[in-house]
Amino acid sequence: MTVEAVQVPVYRPFVVRVARLQRLSPSFLRVTFTGADMADFASNGFDQRIKVVLPLPGQAVVDFPPDPDWYGAWRALPVERQMPIRTYTIRALRPELGEVDVDFVLHGATGPASAWAETAAPGDEVVLIGPNASFPGSTGGFEWHPPADASCLLIAGDETAVPAICAIVETLPAGQRAHVLLEVPTPADTLDVAAPAGVTVTWLPRWPDDGGAPAPRGGLLTAAVVATVEELADVLAPTPGVELEDVDVDAEILWEVPEEDVVVRRSSGVYAWLAGEAGVVKGLRRHLVQERGVDRRSVAFMGYWR
Repeated sequence: MTVEAVQVPVYRPFVVRVARLQRLSPSFLRVTFTGADMADFASNGFDQRIKVVLPLPGQAVVDFPPDPDWYGAWRALPVERQMPIRTYTIRALRPELGEVDVDFVLHGATGPASAWAETAAPGDEVVLIGPNASFPGSTGGFEWHPPADASCLLIAGDETAVPAICAIVETLPAGQRAHVLLEVPTPADTLDVAAPAGVTVTWLPRWPDDGGAPAPRGGLLTAAVVATVEELADVLAPTPGVELEDVDVDAEILWEVPEEDVVVRRSSGVYAWLAGEAGVVKGLRRHLVQERGVDRRSVAFMGYWR
């Protein structure tokens, strides 16, 4: 008689509680979560994605299905019992302390995650769907795959990508040439980030210091990427322009990321990582790949939201 092997899930639910809250700026709140089994929570660092399961009014997160097939079990629930699930990025993981930091963008009660974060308090419980340290292979869930010999990096995004970008920047080696562009709501949303020598970080607040009218969302980021690409003309090593298939960002997810083993390896060139509002990212994708001839195998474009 044989015993069927137990399948170890790549991602699994972790019931956690709020340990601390830190208001980083008007738009950013850092929530530190802790839990009894956080030693089993793995992270690849960089832009590691997780999912946050938020409680419904009057419903505890312990009601969330503990099934290894958590998504199938969640979908099988009656609609009125399906807790909201949103995707976030780990800002920092301290397994020795059983802690994980997740930075939330605050924009009022316009969505379940921001609404929860606005009123969060120590002791509040949520479920994190995170990478399982017991899984024998790579858990994946991150898209930062630059070639080791890229002569320059271009990293850009709006406020929804700020936590991922800051985590990436802090892993870069000293001397790596990199341009980091971050569009945020206000000047007060400029955060401290430990950027090594060789990395230029530019914050682009939509609301000006003088109290004037705000810039349109994505406008500053687009202009800054275009200008930076122009500055990098000496290392672009462009390929012939290609026609990109159109992506309807209102109906499809814009997510085009080269696999690690097919990223272009060359002694010169730019590796680009861009994330944020899908319509803005779509325009940047077209500019870099179609208009400037950047090899699409050396760029990662991610529509985080629409």
